[in-house]
Amino acid sequence: MTYEEVLALPPFGVAREEKKSLLREGLLRLTEHHRAQCAPYARMMEMVGFSAADVHSVEDVPFLPVRLFKEMELRSVAQEDVFKTMTSSGTTGQQVSRIFLDRATATNQQKTLVRIVSEVTGSARLPMIILDCPSVVRNRAMFSARGAGILGFSMFGRKKIYALNDAMELQLDALQDFIEEHKGEKILLFGFTFMVWQHFYKALKEEGKHLDLSNSVLIHGGGWKKLAAEAVEPAAFRAALREVCGDMEVADYYGMVEQTGCIYLECEEGHLHASTYSDVIVRRPLDFSLASVGERGILEVVSLLPESYPGHALLTEDEGVLLGEDDCPCGRKGKYFKVLGRLKQAELRGCSDTYAAAF
Repeated sequence: MTYEEVLALPPFGVAREEKKSLLREGLLRLTEHHRAQCAPYARMMEMVGFSAADVHSVEDVPFLPVRLFKEMELRSVAQEDVFKTMTSSGTTGQQVSRIFLDRATATNQQKTLVRIVSEVTGSARLPMIILDCPSVVRNRAMFSARGAGILGFSMFGRKKIYALNDAMELQLDALQDFIEEHKGEKILLFGFTFMVWQHFYKALKEEGKHLDLSNSVLIHGGGWKKLAAEAVEPAAFRAALREVCGDMEVADYYGMVEQTGCIYLECEEGHLHASTYSDVIVRRPLDFSLASVGERGILEVVSLLPESYPGHALLTEDEGVLLGEDDCPCGRKGKYFKVLGRLKQAELRGCSDTYAAAF
């Protein structure tokens, strides 16, 4: 099955057995592709004694620690075919991941994101408020995770405004004019979690202002560590935003630059969902065996998307818990889960956590 054919499937409508077969076939194909095209990856597969005959399920596909992309150059295309290099978030002094994209992979990332996010936004582009500053996206050649996120989600906006200036100050008058101009329309807001809290919610609260965004949807992602330190839980985050913006829809997502496009979007029940095009596996930290439903462990993410670099099976540095599969009350098929936080001693890496580290 080609990736185009996979994309034609409903993003949250493929049940367990069909998806297991689809993923196993696709991940095996990607493993063989990267063995042939990426010499360092081939050596790693040789060291672990990889054999396709031993892969009976998705969980048997060898994973790479996500940290390797900070320490090695891993690409499965010639240097001259690299269309874009994306970098992860990182505070000063930290190494960052470098992800090499050819045109085909970059295009598939966009198409995949559209398929997933359209479940929340609908098929039409919406007036869009970007809860960040414009300078983040000026360097198009070397995308940071934050800039890439903004550019990626900008596809869903037909008229856009940045809520902050480059001094990270809320442009309240411009925002009020934009909301008035699009009165009665559904508005999309996008931002990274800490920026939304620090520079949007807090600024409105301090000014004593209320924006009528009740017919709107906010999609936000990035690290929660700084907000957890302020004792702000997801439910309190949503409630606080609705206090200053009306009864808006708020959806978190989980994702990383190493698997851009295949995000895990939060449903109305507050659960993160794996789409048809990716999956999540929870492993026990001592021996990497499979954790049971409800048991905390290390998150592994798999994706059918990465063709230009071997990022199709990655062990993250995040802890989480699998909540169920195919039985979420929201009606979506697939696994649903919760992220519990970063592993102890793992680098502070999330987009908004990186920004927050400066505070």
